Amino acid sequence: MIKLESLKKNDHFKLVLKEKKTHSDFFSIFAAKKLIQTKNKNLLHISFVMKKKIGNAVKRNKIRRRLKAIVYKLLKIKGAINTNYTYIVFGKSKAYEKDHKILFSTMQKSFEKF
Repeated sequence: MIKLESLKKNDHFKLVLKEKKTHSDFFSIFAAKKLIQTKNKNLLHISFVMKKKIGNAVKRNKIRRRLKAIVYKLLKIKGAINTNYTYIVFGKSKAYEKDHKILFSTMQKSFEKF
C-alpha cells in the first residue's frame, strides 16, 4: 500500500508550483517530477492545501478529507496516479457541495494529464 506524505519545506512548495498544473471547478493540481528522493518506493509526496477564504475550519477539513479519500481510491487503481511526481492539491469551495462520484471522475481525469 502506498502511503501519502505531505511536503514540509517551503522550497519544495515553490518548486512544485512552478511546474505542471491543471485546474477544475473543484480543485487545482500542481505537479513536478519527484523532488524528494527516498528509498521507500511506496511513498507519494502530496499536500492538500485549503485557503481560509473557503470557509471555517470544519468546511476546509471536510474538503481535505474528501479529496484525500479520492486519492486513496485512485492509488488502488494501477496507473491512475503517477507516483514519479510530487503533487499539491488546492481545494476549492465548490468541492464541499458536489457529489463524491463527480469529484472522483474529475480528479481521475486531472491525474491522467501527468
